[in-house]
Amino acid sequence: MSSGADSLKTIFYALGANLAIFSAKAVAAVMTGSGAMFAEAVHSLADCANQVLLLFGLKSARREASDDHPLGQGKAVYFWSFLVALLLFSVGGAFSIYEGVHKLSHPEPLRWPWIALGVLAFGVAAESFSMWGCLREVNKAREDKSLWRWFRDSRQSELIVVFGEDFAALCGLVIALAAVALTMTTGNPLFDAIGTLAIGVLLVLVAIFVAIEVKALLIGQSADEELRRDLSAFLRSRGEIERVFNLITLQLGPDVMVAIKAQMRESSAGGIVDAINAVERDMKARFPQIRWSFFEPDVAD
Repeated sequence: MSSGADSLKTIFYALGANLAIFSAKAVAAVMTGSGAMFAEAVHSLADCANQVLLLFGLKSARREASDDHPLGQGKAVYFWSFLVALLLFSVGGAFSIYEGVHKLSHPEPLRWPWIALGVLAFGVAAESFSMWGCLREVNKAREDKSLWRWFRDSRQSELIVVFGEDFAALCGLVIALAAVALTMTTGNPLFDAIGTLAIGVLLVLVAIFVAIEVKALLIGQSADEELRRDLSAFLRSRGEIERVFNLITLQLGPDVMVAIKAQMRESSAGGIVDAINAVERDMKARFPQIRWSFFEPDVAD
């Protein structure tokens, strides 16, 4: 289940790698005049800002419940994750496309292309380290699911964003490396411009996929299927419960809200209250991610 993954550690892996990569790319872009390198530098800078926003989102999500926010502010992390997807689309993707179009219209020869190749090779190594750290946490969460299935089912928006960023960054670096190498080999700067455009399109596509997944969480999505299945089995196994009519879950950042409508075996008011309290106590002990539970006893649906 997703609760096994450490999102905070993943974000710090990505932030450290992107700071180092941005510094190297920025210097190389100025020295070589490479559009693909410049696009990659902007991409890495945007990624650094994105990781800072995710850290702020995780901190906001831990704020205590209040009168204005009776269920806490766990969903704040979804807002900041969605904002990161928009920044990835605009700052990273749209800017790279603009730079690629500009380079196509005004091609310029590369200066010191070996510097660009060296920096990009360093970037691939650093980004691979960040991706390794991300995948290590993702694998804790996805268990036997494919990466695509995990991406679609995960309720950890910050982990989805970092994975999407790392994937786009690694692919973008490979594209930039190929574009600079082809430009250096052929002497044709159009390869550099085409590489810049390809990086922009890649970032836009990744941003769209990430935004779609985070949007579902932002507007309200149930807990993951495994938790719902285990929770349903737990309730149906309880001797206090005659029949479960409805079970509703809602993911609120790291926490889960549960609403249950069930018929109890007890008939007296005091007995029903004691039975519900026992079920809720054991349920929260079994599923620690459940922070709020609302139990409605009834005799019919």
